[in-house]
Amino acid sequence: MNISEKSAHLKGLMEGMDYDLTTKEGKLFAAIADLLEDIALSVIDLEDEAAVLGDYIEEIDEDLGEVERVVYDVDDDDYDDDECDCDCCCEDGDCLELTCPACGELLYLDYDEFEDKDTVECPSCGKVLSVIKDDEDETEE
Repeated sequence: MNISEKSAHLKGLMEGMDYDLTTKEGKLFAAIADLLEDIALSVIDLEDEAAVLGDYIEEIDEDLGEVERVVYDVDDDDYDDDECDCDCCCEDGDCLELTCPACGELLYLDYDEFEDKDTVECPSCGKVLSVIKDDEDETEE
């Protein structure tokens, strides 16, 4: 039973109670029943409009996806991995990701670039970061 049917059922129940529409209570119940009917019709209209807009949004999303594939040569699968998008060494797995404690900038460093160094300078703020190298994990001080 949808909201319109429930409203009609409630209105029928109220009419079945044989209220005198000339009394205050009868007028009140009649007004409430009419209001519920109007609200139910408005809700149904809004639900229909929302469904149409939802379909329209899906079509736009599909069209935009096609434009992205054509213009940017992007596939949806390109964003399924957890690798960074920094055009650095991350493809070969020899990459370290650090966050500068001074400015919060995310740094991607190639292991080969700082193999013989113990410090790295943040390109954003210039702060010198100390890098501790382990066999398994690199961390910053």
